[in-house]
Amino acid sequence: MTATPLMPAAFLGHGSPMNALERNRYAEAWRAFGASVPRPRAILAVSAHWHVDGLAVTAMPRPRTIHDFYGFPQALFDVQYPAPGLPALAEEVADLVAPDFVVGADNDAWGLDHGTWGVLVHAFPAADIPVVQLSLDARKPLDWHLRLGAKLAALRERGVLVLGSGNVVHNLRAIDWKQPDAGFDWARRFDDDARMRLTSRPHEVAALAGHRDYRMAVPTDEHFLPLLYLAGMAAAANDTAEVLVDGYAMGSLSMTAYTLGARAIFEPAGAGAAPLATTLPPEASNA
Repeated sequence: MTATPLMPAAFLGHGSPMNALERNRYAEAWRAFGASVPRPRAILAVSAHWHVDGLAVTAMPRPRTIHDFYGFPQALFDVQYPAPGLPALAEEVADLVAPDFVVGADNDAWGLDHGTWGVLVHAFPAADIPVVQLSLDARKPLDWHLRLGAKLAALRERGVLVLGSGNVVHNLRAIDWKQPDAGFDWARRFDDDARMRLTSRPHEVAALAGHRDYRMAVPTDEHFLPLLYLAGMAAAANDTAEVLVDGYAMGSLSMTAYTLGARAIFEPAGAGAAPLATTLPPEASNA
């Protein structure tokens, strides 16, 4: 019997929903990651945009594409990501995270939000790999999410690619339109400390809650939490994450992305690279 290769995992800093339409260096890095990994049996996505009081998993055979934002161009609302679901994977996830309560979500309750499809349209543009989404339990502390990521590490042995999607630094109230590709000092300090821990001591990532810049970098935790799932899987494997691509948008968004078990798949562009090419309309929201 041929052993199933250990599937890589990733955390992608997704930034503005407009990145789904752009071909900037972040989108190119996501494409490089998707093209480099073995074809997954399925994808388990942990998105910042399904942040609820409970732990749930999508269990429908055909998840809908959710456009959970407003104020953006019609072209973004026209995007569909018709990947199939995989109810059997939902059951596997429920078994792995027991005794934590997991419920299946029907077609009316959820689907694939833009934190998921906004990166998958680049990483796996054919939309032919089954995708299941796991919610973020808003009631739980950071170390609980880290431990849950460790529990999910077993999926890597079953051909499942676990993908977190959020932003290490995500403060929309601090956005500065004059800094399209720069980061504030506090954002860089927090992002740098997160990088040090992910790439050397991933089991310590939850301790970032004590960082002096945590409240500015993480005013609400939903975009930070998906990072803990990658950190938990890395700790479970006695491994460390690697930076896929990094950068900032509008001062207060970190676009840093990490991979686990996928070495040297993307060479980030140098200092002369084009900045993030997206425009986020002032009236737009990706809540």
